[in-house]
Amino acid sequence: MSVLVFIENWDGKFKKLSFELISYASKVAEMLNTSAVALSIGEVSDEELKKISTYGAAKIILARNNLFNILDNQVYTSVITDFAKKESAGVVIFSNNNTGKALAPRVAVRLKAGLGAGVSMLPLSTEPFVVYKKVYSGNAFAQLKMNSTVKVLTLAQNSYGIFESDSVSAIEPVNVQVDGQLLKTGVSDVQKQTGKILLTDADIVVSGGRGMKSPDNWPPLVELARLLNAATACSRPVSDEGWRPHEEHTGQTGKIIAPNLYIAIGISGATQHIAGVSSSKFIVAINSDKDAPVFEAAQYGIVGDAMKILPKLVEAVREIKGK
Repeated sequence: MSVLVFIENWDGKFKKLSFELISYASKVAEMLNTSAVALSIGEVSDEELKKISTYGAAKIILARNNLFNILDNQVYTSVITDFAKKESAGVVIFSNNNTGKALAPRVAVRLKAGLGAGVSMLPLSTEPFVVYKKVYSGNAFAQLKMNSTVKVLTLAQNSYGIFESDSVSAIEPVNVQVDGQLLKTGVSDVQKQTGKILLTDADIVVSGGRGMKSPDNWPPLVELARLLNAATACSRPVSDEGWRPHEEHTGQTGKIIAPNLYIAIGISGATQHIAGVSSSKFIVAINSDKDAPVFEAAQYGIVGDAMKILPKLVEAVREIKGK
């Protein structure tokens, strides 16, 4: 038996999320007295593979085929399922991001496995196999007992650390044959946004709410994001009012993100908003209402008028960075 972890790459590049997944899978494998196998699909350079070879996996499988240039759920599900069977995987692990949420249930059905979605720490026990996860938008926690022979897990982002290992993974490139009839997705045009950091890719996000008072007050927030090399975001009321584009809306009904740092400026912290950002590693809140719910989710908070604090924050960051 082994633990198989699917590590997604973005245009042939791995991100912090991949290191976190392998570290987690390696520890789960240690708990089960077995080994972890990492699976990457698509073309990845040797240099990128070396970046992930020191996080505890016994080997890294690089599955290659021209069909993998397009992320197609049917094709990826078939490949991951086949490797799970070949490696006799008792546990299969994905990230709890959009890709993992799409693939994990499909793989679980193929393997007749139980699905533990959004787990946020190592299993509490292996006999029986019990996992721990947030429920009710992070307002409560649950322990899920999994009785199936094979278990499929999705790991919430920023819920586990990154730990290097003394051993180095063996890298095993494999040319995979895929049934072309499975491919249902086609790409007719590719348009990439430039000059702006995407919310889903950002390590730091600076977000504003109605406490910004007017769309005219946004320049200092945008400047802070620029200085921090961060993405900009907003709460739903702000996007509904047309102050900011809808693509920046974070929350339960918008984009669900998990940056290392989320700075909430003038955001009260309604449950629906916090549900979309609660996986952030650190949340910093600035709000004039000391009883605002956002402070319950934040690790650091400043009580005060955002219009007065934000310019001073921009000035301080500019001084530190010498810009």
